[in-house]
Amino acid sequence: MRFLLTGANGQLATDIRRILPPDKVVPLTHEQFDICDGQAVEKLVQQFRPDCIINTAAFNRVDDCEDQPDRALAVNSVGVYHLARAADRTNAALVHFSTDYVFDGTKRTPYIETDSPRPLSIYGMSKLAGEWAVQTYAERHFIIRTCGLYGLAGSRSKGGNFVERMLERAREGKPIRVVSDQILTPTSARELAERVVPLIRAAPYGLYHMTNSGECSWYEFAQEVFRLTHLSPDLSPTSSQAFAAKAVRPPYSVLDNRALRVAGFPDFRPWPEALADYLRERLPR
Repeated sequence: MRFLLTGANGQLATDIRRILPPDKVVPLTHEQFDICDGQAVEKLVQQFRPDCIINTAAFNRVDDCEDQPDRALAVNSVGVYHLARAADRTNAALVHFSTDYVFDGTKRTPYIETDSPRPLSIYGMSKLAGEWAVQTYAERHFIIRTCGLYGLAGSRSKGGNFVERMLERAREGKPIRVVSDQILTPTSARELAERVVPLIRAAPYGLYHMTNSGECSWYEFAQEVFRLTHLSPDLSPTSSQAFAAKAVRPPYSVLDNRALRVAGFPDFRPWPEALADYLRERLPR
């Protein structure tokens, strides 16, 4: 298979590139390929004629989406529409990544693929609209919802990921306050990449949840980061209300990988195991 990979220098795409044969993937960064430009999308897809388009491009700064709804919709919805149309015209499969934030968090057991979405934020709404674009316009598609993603490329990017932000704040010696009333599943970008590629090659098209197993609050996630790194910063829990972020987050957004298991694929490891591997693998800082 020949792959076209968007957002190629991002956190997840970097790990996907490690899995795919280099001579079988065309990696395109945002600077090279703006998915919001419909004509450019059509031209490049026609030029490369991939068997599969893997879209990791996204505007995923959740609070910034509240201030920039036009940009959120352009990247997360309209850009995805362009990719879906181009994929369908060239008979390519489209792999698109979505989010746990399409749910409102009122359910207290893990969400399955057939649960009804009800996003609470501009980010969640824009990602759900992107899902609809894929389902409507790309006959051959995989929509993959994931949760709490962190990866080595994210540790090098501006702003980093949650793990790196926690470690940076610990080094600064400042008090750290983390919300304890939002429950999720931290997910390793490397493990997601390792599981996505076999899925693309062998699974039926459709919607899949793909996260590490287990659940925790963001506060418990931070506790485990510090336990594994033998750090003892001034860490304490806070509430979503006290944190006062611009975007409303679901209080519970754990995903059940049910469709993955039904398709015959093994489930992911528990999230603490994946986190321990990430911390061992981190590049020297």
